[in-house]
Amino acid sequence: MSDPIDKLLDAAESGKSIIKNRDILHFTHIPNIILHRDSEQEQVAQSLLPILKHSRPSNLLVYGKPGTGKTLVVKKVLSKIQERVEKSNFPIKLVYSNSKEETTLYGLLVSLGRQLNLNEKELPTTGLAISEVFKRLLNRIDEEKLNAIFVIDEIDYLAQVALKTHNDIFYNLTRANERLKQGSLTLVGISNDLTFKEKLDSRVISSLGEEEIVFTNYNVEQIKKILEERINEAFIENSVEEPALNLCAALAGGEHGDARRAIALIRVAGEIAERQQSNKVTIEHVRDATKKMEEDKEETSLKSYPLHEKLVILAILKANGSSTGEIYSSYKNLCKVVGRDELTQRRVTQMLSEIELSGIITGRLIHQGIHGRTKKYKLTVSSEMIKNTFKDDLTLQDIV
Repeated sequence: MSDPIDKLLDAAESGKSIIKNRDILHFTHIPNIILHRDSEQEQVAQSLLPILKHSRPSNLLVYGKPGTGKTLVVKKVLSKIQERVEKSNFPIKLVYSNSKEETTLYGLLVSLGRQLNLNEKELPTTGLAISEVFKRLLNRIDEEKLNAIFVIDEIDYLAQVALKTHNDIFYNLTRANERLKQGSLTLVGISNDLTFKEKLDSRVISSLGEEEIVFTNYNVEQIKKILEERINEAFIENSVEEPALNLCAALAGGEHGDARRAIALIRVAGEIAERQQSNKVTIEHVRDATKKMEEDKEETSLKSYPLHEKLVILAILKANGSSTGEIYSSYKNLCKVVGRDELTQRRVTQMLSEIELSGIITGRLIHQGIHGRTKKYKLTVSSEMIKNTFKDDLTLQDIV
């Protein structure tokens, strides 16, 4: 019997692989032709056309569920514009940042500043007021007479952060041109949430969404065509069985028409098939990939939480009841065990709302008659997954 490690290493050395180009299966890959999005590409291009005529475009909001091609289309249009403006002497600066990846408002603004070539000395990574960071961005635009387009992906997440921190970032962004003597600033927001504007200050709403484009969901047949294109480029010929392709399309089509999930699913299925030294991707590989992706998503989310949020999750796990008060009591006990100062009940209540947004827990209001109402929480992931994920955290090892 051959050694399983040798078998894998032999296959790697011999170059035996059914995936010939993994980059094609990554969500950042921009294909030459974006299928089923001609109308949306035209709308985004038309909205940004004034920049080629040396005028400031209107602020633009692009809506759609995850995996509907919003970011792909915006990035492709911007790259095409960039090719054109490089031949002109009109100073245009296209800047892109993802709110969720930066996690803080300060980090997002610094990310935008770095792309305006503001260095660490001109714009430090910590230590300034948000208003000062924003002022330095505008000063750079003014000094260089730049016509800047700020593309903020997952802008709905930024709206949540702004709401929690009571920050006027959207008001400042939409009023920036009133403070600029030279140059201009256009905002392009990409959002997964069609209702996020409802959470904004009324002073901001009309000026933020001067133009809006909605991306509809892909249907199963469209997702299948998108997958076929990617498979033809990424896999060796005839290495993905038709039923496996159909299942990927059906699973993603049933979840809001998410093409990004479909592409990730076929990639993970291909990797599982390779590890098993299979010559083809089968339905079983796709089913295994579905389980793996769901587990990976939840584990990644759990690992990303700061210590006190992990303690709150463990408090829900260990609490006799699941009301806010009972969770807080359990949380305080855990803090004593690990030797950490407890946060206030108000802050823990805020944290519960924040964790709920990620889908790890779910809460519902319970009316208790004359005793008013309380919110009860429960976990949406298994206790075993939480224990296995948190056991690597040295601080939590004694309480998991």
